[in-house]
Parts: sequence; structure tokens; C-alpha cells
Amino acid sequence: MQLGIRLHDVKKAPIEERVAIAREQGFACAHVALSKLISEYATDDGALTPGFACYLKRVFQKNDMVMAVLGCYLNLANPNEEALKKIQNRYYAHLRFASLCGAGVVGTETGAVNEAYRYEDANHTKEALDTFLRNLEPVVRHAESMGVILAIEPVFKHIVWNPARARSVLDSVSSSNLQIIFDPVNLLDLSNYENREEIFAEAMDVLGPDIAMIHLKDFIIKDGKMESVAAGTGMMNYENILKFIKARKPFVHVTLENTTPENAVQSRKFIQEIWERC
Repeated sequence: MQLGIRLHDVKKAPIEERVAIAREQGFACAHVALSKLISEYATDDGALTPGFACYLKRVFQKNDMVMAVLGCYLNLANPNEEALKKIQNRYYAHLRFASLCGAGVVGTETGAVNEAYRYEDANHTKEALDTFLRNLEPVVRHAESMGVILAIEPVFKHIVWNPARARSVLDSVSSSNLQIIFDPVNLLDLSNYENREEIFAEAMDVLGPDIAMIHLKDFIIKDGKMESVAAGTGMMNYENILKFIKARKPFVHVTLENTTPENAVQSRKFIQEIWERC
């Protein structure tokens, strides 16, 4: 595996410095969310020019780093038609940009049936899934035209909330340019976290061939809520996941999430130690 980090979790600094810091901390790749990462430059659709893409590509190459994910985590089930059109255009801009900057995938979650992008029971209905599929379709076709992989990330609170639902999306859209970001913790909720090993096993079995990259974080239960934390600081057991990676996903990009500048190296070493034992 190629172990990386979300770049916006690195110490706040200009983009060039953040990439250098990540490399110094021992990471090989990074998750890039432009709006969360860059404040010194415009990052709207019109700013995502070929020149900007080539600039970012050079920054990563200079530091012997790879852009594992270009994140575009916007709601493709937004019920506001005007907002939805802008969201789809944002995806098109990111896919074009990714084709030029060398990103491994454009990554996204799977939305909610409201403008606030919040959980409600209706997210898990067939109607919500149909809406998501309808709005996803043109984005996937644009990914095909750009030669870029769009990777969806199943999340319990969103529309694509479990492995079976994710499998149904892949089968319905039927495109080799639509794949999966596997984030084990995002499949969990207070209602199912005690069955997490079974859920992870199902995800690796059902989605395994289409997993393009992996996010790793941990979780704790605090004040009756699930809280995401850095790998190695919570309740997760990563052994089976890392065995899956070692057996079936050589050189896959694996980015750590919810780290801080203070614990990122410790979290990386924790995962690497388990990796070496597997």
C-alpha cells in the first residue's frame, strides 16, 4: 500500500509547504480538498485551469508525492434544481482538473435528500437512491470522457449507506470509471458498530474488485455519539482490513483521516506496524 494523509489535516501553511511537511512525515500520497486546503488562491470552477493543474502536479512531483484523491464532496441529491446544476458543474470541473493534475480519483460521498446535507430516514429509501442515480449518471459519463475514475464513498448517514446499496449503484451505472472509496468507519453508526467486523467483511467481499482507494480512521463512543479520531486512538481493529489490502490491493492509495499535526506520524507508524505483522 501507499500510505498517505488528508492534506488539510497537515499543519496550516501554503500548499507547497503542506505537501513538503506530509512528505517529511513519511507519507507517500495525499487527499486534496481544494476548498479546505487553499485560501491564497481562487479555487472556483473558473480557476481550475490547465495551468493550475500543472502547477499542483509539479508541487507533488517535486516532493516525490502523489495526489491520491481530488475531493469533491457535494450533494448530488440536492432537491434544489439550480443548486444541483452548479454542483454537477463543479464535478465536471474537478474531473477535468484531475485529468491534468494526475489525481488517482475524484472522490465523493453520496448525498442526502435535503439541501442541508444532513441525515434523515428518507436518505435510505428507494426514492432517494433513484434520485442519486439519476443525478450521478451524467457525472460518470463525464468521468468517462475525461478518462478519470469517479469513486463514491458509502456512508451510513447518506444515500449509499451499506455495501449492498453500493453494489447496486455500481451494477446500475455499469461503468469502469465508477469505483469505490472504502472507508470502514463511515459504514458504522451507533446502531451497528458492535457488528463492525461483519460489516467490513461484507464490504470487502461485495465491493472488493471495485475498491479504488481506502480511507483509514478510528472511532470512539463519547456522550452517546460516535466520534471519528486518528487511527490507533480508538476502537478499531485493522488487521483484517490490512490483510485484505496486502492480498488483493497491492500499491493501493490508503489515506489517514482525522489526524492532527501532533499525532499524524504516530498514526502512520501504528498502521505500518500492523501492516508488517500481517
